[in-house]
Parts: sequence; C-alpha cells; structure tokens
Amino acid sequence: MIDRAGLADFLRRRRELLRPADVGLPAGVRRRTPGLRRDEVALLAGMSSDYYARLEQCRGANPSGPIVASLARALRCDLDERDHLFHLAGLTPPARRAGRHIRPGLISLADRLTDVPVAICTDLHEALWHNALADVVLGPLEQRTGLDRYVPWRWFTEPGFRDRSPEEDWPRLSASTVSDLRATYSRRAGDDDVVELVHALLEHSAEFRELWERHEVAVRRFDRKRRLHPEVGVLDLTCEVLLTPEADLKVLAFFPVEGTDTREKLELLRVIGTQSFRTTA
Repeated sequence: MIDRAGLADFLRRRRELLRPADVGLPAGVRRRTPGLRRDEVALLAGMSSDYYARLEQCRGANPSGPIVASLARALRCDLDERDHLFHLAGLTPPARRAGRHIRPGLISLADRLTDVPVAICTDLHEALWHNALADVVLGPLEQRTGLDRYVPWRWFTEPGFRDRSPEEDWPRLSASTVSDLRATYSRRAGDDDVVELVHALLEHSAEFRELWERHEVAVRRFDRKRRLHPEVGVLDLTCEVLLTPEADLKVLAFFPVEGTDTREKLELLRVIGTQSFRTTA
C-alpha cells in the first residue's frame, strides 16, 4: 500500500538536498527554496510539474514503476534509496542488478563529458539518459513503452528508424546488434525482458532470424558509427562502450574520428545545436 505522507516527505527532502549544479542545471538567480525546484525535478524525471507537485502534496494517482524509477534517477538516489522510494510508493523494487537505475556517480561522470555525445542505456539498449549533445546527434530522449523502448526492436521493425545511418552501414550494424543481444541473452538466460524481446524479433523480422541463426556472440565494447545529421551532414564517430560492474548498464561515448571534420561539426552542434537543431531520431 502506498505511503503518501512518507513518499511526499522523502521526495521533498531529496529535492532539497540537491543543487542545480549536481544535476547539470544552471543555478539562476533568486532561488527562494533550498535545493531544486519542483519543476526542475519534474523536467529531469520527464513528467509534468503538476503531476510531481501532487505527489509532494499527498495527492493524485498512484505512481507506476517507471515513474518511480524516473524519480529515483532524477533525484540521484542510490540503490538503497531507490528501493525505499519503491516501497513508499507501494511497489516491489526491481531486482538488485542495476536494471534501469543509474548510480549518481555514473551520471556525474557522464555530465562532465560535455564536448562529445554521451548516452547511458540498458544491456537491451533502452536509452535512459542523454547529455545535451547526444540529444542533438542521436535524437532526443523519449518516454517509450513496451518493445518500442529497445533500439534493436526499432532497428529491425520500425520503418525509417535506420535513416540516420548510411545505408551501406546497415548490414554491419544489424550483425553487431544481434551478436551483442545474443551475449546478453546468454548471460541473462530466462529473464523475462530478454526472452520477450528476442522472441518478438524472431517472430517479426526475417533479417533478425537469419542473423540470430548464425549464433555469433560478441559484447559490443567498441564500434565505428556514421550518423547523418540534417544540418551538418555525416558525423564520423567512434563509440566507446563502458560497462558497469553489473554489466547491465552501458555508457556510450561518441568521439570524433581523427582526420575528419566531425570535431568541428560537434563543436558547432554543441554551441548552437540544442537551440536550433533538435531533431527526432
């Protein structure tokens, strides 16, 4: 059962402990309350300010699991605090692997890489966090549900999703996506989310079935990617993949390939991209 008073108190106290600089927001002027404002937490968690305000006022609908997980990330909760937040909301906390929870230190590290696109995703490539430049290069982070949360699903089933990559790169990217998913499927054999994704792809994509039947396995720790940006053209990038100790969260950092003009293009996007070039993946 939800503990509305406890939930409201915990949210308020966590919010008041944080400063804008802790979460990558400008300090601004004339801050009349300690810590973050309610609208800032709502922005970080991807929900309306009114919805978040009702939670702090012991009102409104019971929050769902994804909402609580988003609040835990926005408020930089560690795993113990995340689990406590789930209990206050009357929900069972996720399993004690990282799952969709990002440790505060991991976000702090990623926040400091301002001149390259950085994304944090699950081992099924569900995007959880972007820095500003990743929003411009990869497309803004979206709140999706069901199988649409996963990049492999969209890559193999959604028309137009691949258009931000050159067509001649598609076969290589498809093969590396499947071999990486095969490694996750082996490591987490029997987990419902992995089984659901793989079985759905086998049912809906002949290309995926063919690649899956090759039984190639390789955790993707490095990749070469080219992105087609509508304003600056081709971006030649190397993708370094950093795995967390639990191996179910990945930090993707995209660096410009030396000898290309990508560094200058990223600098242009970093300076004015978030204002002028926000595009959809």
